[in-house]
Amino acid sequence: MESIHHKHAASPIHWKDQSRGALWDSFSMLSPRRQLRNPVMFVVYVGSWLLLALFFHDLIVHNSEAPFTAVIDLWLWLTLIFANFAEALAERQGEAQANSLRQSRQEVTAKKLPKPVREASYKEVPGASLRSGDFVLIEAGDLVPTDGEAVAGVAAVDESAITGESAPVIRESGGDRSAVTGGTRVISDWLIIRVTQEAGHTFLDKMIAMVEGAARRKTPNEIALSILLVVLTLVFLVVTVTLFPFSWYSVHYAGHSGSVISLTVLVALLVCLIPTTIGALLPAIGIAGIVRLLQSNVVATSGRAIEAAGDVDVLLLDKTGTITYGNRSAAAFYPVLAVTQEILAQAARRASLADETPEGKSIVTLADKHYPQSREALPPEAQLIPFTAETRMSGVDWNGQQLRKGSPDAMKAWVQSLGGTWP
Repeated sequence: MESIHHKHAASPIHWKDQSRGALWDSFSMLSPRRQLRNPVMFVVYVGSWLLLALFFHDLIVHNSEAPFTAVIDLWLWLTLIFANFAEALAERQGEAQANSLRQSRQEVTAKKLPKPVREASYKEVPGASLRSGDFVLIEAGDLVPTDGEAVAGVAAVDESAITGESAPVIRESGGDRSAVTGGTRVISDWLIIRVTQEAGHTFLDKMIAMVEGAARRKTPNEIALSILLVVLTLVFLVVTVTLFPFSWYSVHYAGHSGSVISLTVLVALLVCLIPTTIGALLPAIGIAGIVRLLQSNVVATSGRAIEAAGDVDVLLLDKTGTITYGNRSAAAFYPVLAVTQEILAQAARRASLADETPEGKSIVTLADKHYPQSREALPPEAQLIPFTAETRMSGVDWNGQQLRKGSPDAMKAWVQSLGGTWP
């Protein structure tokens, strides 16, 4: 099974459309070839046609028995239609999940950049023509053309088409929140992404293929249950068939009063005895299990996978950001030499004001929380140095001072470029 996040509440309109289509399918599924797939319901199918022929016979020969035959035959046909409707509705719901995913995959025009710089001139190209490694500018209101990784910028992204979550999420370069998915929409600010998946291999394409390719092969339990149902049906068929000669013998030779049991009663008795309920719903149960998991954001590739999941005692998940927090957050300031914690907190806060990454924001939050005096506003002449994926540093130039914060190797290279020594 594969975990996904795609959840849409079924609207009344969609439910009506699915029900209407399933009702039409339930009649088209009355063909002998389709009914033969389910041996139990095939017996009911044969009995329905047999009673239909008997009804027309009774209209001519035994007019008084025709209403009784008609009522029994009507119930048999309704039983068949109900069984077909349950299976067709389950199939329709599965198709609706794939269609909903497919509608999220729209053909968009991408703003292709020659390099990951926003000021560079872009060229509008079809999203399907993008190749791995291309750079694309995505501004507020634009759809993400394909899967990629943010290399510049920070933006709020509406991922409801994929995750079903109405609240926008922040996507930015670096860290665990840099991945963007095709079909989502940027609702504020901008991003420059590097394409990681070409058309036809995106997350959405894989999900559509997985949903459409969910196998409906019978599981071992279904096979065992089907064999049991067939055996029970054969036993009750033999019992019902033998009732007619016993009834005929009792009336004609044993001297019992009454009439020979009619074919209509025998067919009705057989349908009551055989396990039509479980036999009718067995195919729908298997499909409904897959659809039910789809509604819970899980794609089951087969019914066998669902059965195997029932025996799982320990589940290992590698989904950072979904079941765990994937952002590193500052927890404490550790000064060295003669620097106090207050001075370090103030310097770290100033150097992080232009850092929009989760780590940079957490430093500002930690300093504001434990050292309120560090909230001193910078004067207008202070020059903020924003954090970028290229420099991997942020900071501020003010009053002859240069404060920087960043990755160790970037800081080492910066200090050495100014003639300093790295401890």
